[in-house]
Amino acid sequence: MSTYVLIPGAGGEAWYWHLVVPRLRALGHVAIAVELPAGDESAGLEAYADTVRAAVDGHQDVILVAQSMGAFTAPLVSAGARRIDLVAPMIPAPGESAGEWFANAGGASDEPFDPIASFFHDVPQDVVDEAIRRGEPRQADKPFGEPWPLDAWPEIPTRMVAGALDRLFSLEFQRRSARERLGIEPDVIESGHLPALSRPDELVAWLTSSPGTSAPR
Repeated sequence: MSTYVLIPGAGGEAWYWHLVVPRLRALGHVAIAVELPAGDESAGLEAYADTVRAAVDGHQDVILVAQSMGAFTAPLVSAGARRIDLVAPMIPAPGESAGEWFANAGGASDEPFDPIASFFHDVPQDVVDEAIRRGEPRQADKPFGEPWPLDAWPEIPTRMVAGALDRLFSLEFQRRSARERLGIEPDVIESGHLPALSRPDELVAWLTSSPGTSAPR
């Protein structure tokens, strides 16, 4: 069985994966949800990568799963991993910061940002209520200002799933980004930007499937 190392997006909370972890474990896999030091103003991409490396250490047959901004971290720790699975990702280009990503990738929007409407519109109400009780996680600015340090996406099998209902990253935008930046076609599920909370069964089915895995060009 595989070891799934689950990297969250902005805010860095391992809680994001709390519906996915038990489902993967029920199938016999090892599932590790990473808590990133997102609230630490001194922590940048390398600190995020070190946190993931510590989670990976000692495990075999590792699959890195990166949600949204987590795509800036997963390639930094991909040595020895079997695959990278990207979930509604921000796919970085060499030298590009996460703060520059929207404009550079062509995904900038003039629409007002509302976290409930943008993120939680298709998440079950009980999960939304729990997220609200937990409070909005802190996200330091430092990793948004750091250039992505790799010269290219690593030569490791990489695949991607996009949400057909994603209000933050439109499906058209996600498809274009995947083609232009990785030369791959994303799979699609009927989800918004947070499928681990809104469609955990469908996401786990995708994570544990084998067809459609492709390498970046």
